[in-house]
Amino acid sequence: MKQTSVLFIAIFTSSMALAQHKLSVVVAGVKSSDGMINVAVYNQSEGFLKIDEVYMGNSTQAVRGETAITIDNIPNGEYALAVFHDKNGNKELDTNWLGIPKEDVGFSNAKMKTFGPPSFKECAIRLDSDAEVKVVIK
Repeated sequence: MKQTSVLFIAIFTSSMALAQHKLSVVVAGVKSSDGMINVAVYNQSEGFLKIDEVYMGNSTQAVRGETAITIDNIPNGEYALAVFHDKNGNKELDTNWLGIPKEDVGFSNAKMKTFGPPSFKECAIRLDSDAEVKVVIK
């Protein structure tokens, strides 16, 4: 009986550690149905907002008003989302010569600051079950 209990606890604990969740992202403020909505998921502050440091991501056709997008199989953890509307479909965030985005952007739990983007910590969300997050782009 004791071995069965220990085995059950070990299986239960390991399945909790490997839990995978669905994150539904509702992107509001989409001004047109041109191009794609891109969602980048970051799992650490180091490398936040760097394209080669994206942990997971997804994209979908933009829908004027609100666009819904789902990211599956995300383990428990802390994450920050960066979203942009790739209006011209070139698969990159277009910026001016100062690095200021020409395309609409948004973040989980935070807004663009006057002098740059928010930090990972400001955008962080905790994921330990399926969740829905609303991100407003501007």
